[in-house]
Amino acid sequence: MVITHIVDDFLFELFPEAEHDTEKLTSILKRYYTLGPFEPEVELKDSSIEVSIDVDRINTDKSKFDKLVKYAESGKLDKAIELANDLIETAPNISEYHRVRGQAYSEKGDQEEAINSLIDALKWNPKNEWALLMIGNIYARFKKDMETALKYFDKVLEVKPDDYHALNNIGVQLFEAGRKEEALEYLNKALEANPKYPNTLFAFAMIAYRENDYSKAFEFSAKSLRNQDKKNELYDNAVKMALSSAKELTGEIDGLSIAEEYMQSLSDRFSVDIKMEADPEIPTAATMQYAEVYQRNHHLIKYKPNHPAVAHLVVHELMHLELREEARAENANKLLTTTDSTKASFRLTFKKDAERLKKKGVPESNVRGFMDSMADGLNRQVFNTPIDVFIEDRIYNRFEELRPFQLLSLHANTMEGADANTRPDIIKNAPNKVISASTTYGLVHALQLKDLFGVDLISEFKPKRREVETATKFYEEYLEHKDNKEAGIEYDLIQFWAEDLNLDRYFNLIDERNQNNSADSVLDKIESDPYGLDEDDPSKDRKMKTFMEKHGGDDLNMAVAMYMVGALQYFEGMDKAKIKEIAFDIAKVGTAGIDPKKDGYRIPSIPDSNFSGYQTLAYFYVSWAFAVPEMVSSLGLSFDKEFELAKEYLN
Repeated sequence: MVITHIVDDFLFELFPEAEHDTEKLTSILKRYYTLGPFEPEVELKDSSIEVSIDVDRINTDKSKFDKLVKYAESGKLDKAIELANDLIETAPNISEYHRVRGQAYSEKGDQEEAINSLIDALKWNPKNEWALLMIGNIYARFKKDMETALKYFDKVLEVKPDDYHALNNIGVQLFEAGRKEEALEYLNKALEANPKYPNTLFAFAMIAYRENDYSKAFEFSAKSLRNQDKKNELYDNAVKMALSSAKELTGEIDGLSIAEEYMQSLSDRFSVDIKMEADPEIPTAATMQYAEVYQRNHHLIKYKPNHPAVAHLVVHELMHLELREEARAENANKLLTTTDSTKASFRLTFKKDAERLKKKGVPESNVRGFMDSMADGLNRQVFNTPIDVFIEDRIYNRFEELRPFQLLSLHANTMEGADANTRPDIIKNAPNKVISASTTYGLVHALQLKDLFGVDLISEFKPKRREVETATKFYEEYLEHKDNKEAGIEYDLIQFWAEDLNLDRYFNLIDERNQNNSADSVLDKIESDPYGLDEDDPSKDRKMKTFMEKHGGDDLNMAVAMYMVGALQYFEGMDKAKIKEIAFDIAKVGTAGIDPKKDGYRIPSIPDSNFSGYQTLAYFYVSWAFAVPEMVSSLGLSFDKEFELAKEYLN
């Protein structure tokens, strides 16, 4: 294939870097039309330039060259050498074939053969910068001959003066040879050429660590990690460096003094009394005991004094208080509560999993305790994860001195979460849906750890693609609010994320001012305003509207459907004879008629019942559907759609 260019102003407009210099133009065209190791022939004629590209050779040999590189990069060195020899026999003029073979010999430990191959590479292309760099490395690292190494390194810089790969490499080799000042000269040039090159950033971290400057080592290792896009030896070394320097710094920095200063600022800002107390016996590293819960006139932070990252965890607890008080100021603070109904819903969903454990011989009381503990643990993740990501962002940006504590703490917590979701005993006994939801929340924390410090623990969770995609979606939703956070927005995320994972039926998220409302009062509100149109709270509106749009219709009685959900949960696991007793009791109540708008209906066989009309109708239908299904059609209650919807809602 021959490409002919007329040498005129238009051609120089296409390649302006040639600056109307035909020699430069020839060089630029050669570089432009080079494909991998395959260089074209460029011939300057009277008024034109011809570029000859050996298309047949490229089509034949490119796949082989790609395989050669893959062998070399994956450590299949003997295969790489064998394939390189075959390619060289066919086309000895391709410099890169010799260069990759030299790389393979060097990694095998045969430095003499490596040099021979690299010299061959340079014979065919004296400007092969990777071959020049590699020979320099061999002389510096293996032959301890820095002067010869510098001759090759200088040649690299003659070819490409701002080559940050070469500048970094030369700097590292000089430092390892004990020539620190010269090393810093090259490394600073490399950093100037590319401030984000992770190898150079790590080189500065390494130098600082060896000189016991742990602050700079921590800073540069974290920068290196944030600019890496794959896990390799450099990544592993940078993680070790970041954690090691962080550990050293926690011994140098008085983190608790920083926490105490922050505590005092919160006390002044919100006019609340807060105290701190060391307690080596508490089960967690730090915990906040709120005044109203413990009936004190002050909040109390308890902490384990010898925990390595305790300062971060104390500040984390204080930040919970800050977010709470900010939400309170806007009447936006909410609480997560559970009721017998939400617990029954959890047990109903995972009834088969509970039965499976019973068949294994696990006592029923232990099974119930296990299921309840899973529900509690999941609800803690549901509530805390959206709040925690806001907290950690604030800590990172507001308390720079605490970043070493924060890294150690987040790394340990994320690893602990990954372990909890991948342990064989947990996978064997816990419901898949619970593990998947817990993994998704754990991945949100892992994404933030990667975002803040560049440490990537996502693979530790052994996640499914869907879990990663969902966690990423959640994290992106958080990022939308991060910089301009509205007071209480975290509670919307709590609700939205739980809805997306179908976990919202296992808790109630209620306004703090209405924390004494019963479950019935919530349903009464739904009955009077089923779509939440009178509320200024999108989190209560979202799931119901979404569910109704997908499954309901205009002729559906939403209040009855929701009361049927409660009825299904109430009758779950109940003896059929007992359900029949309730069914006949409601039928007796119904002989006088049931007014949907009337309250105060009492069912003798349901203790403490005080039902609204719609609730009574819902229990009437569901009890007969369970106990005497063949008679449901004769009741005169046209709630078939509501019943099906309620069952679907619980599945």
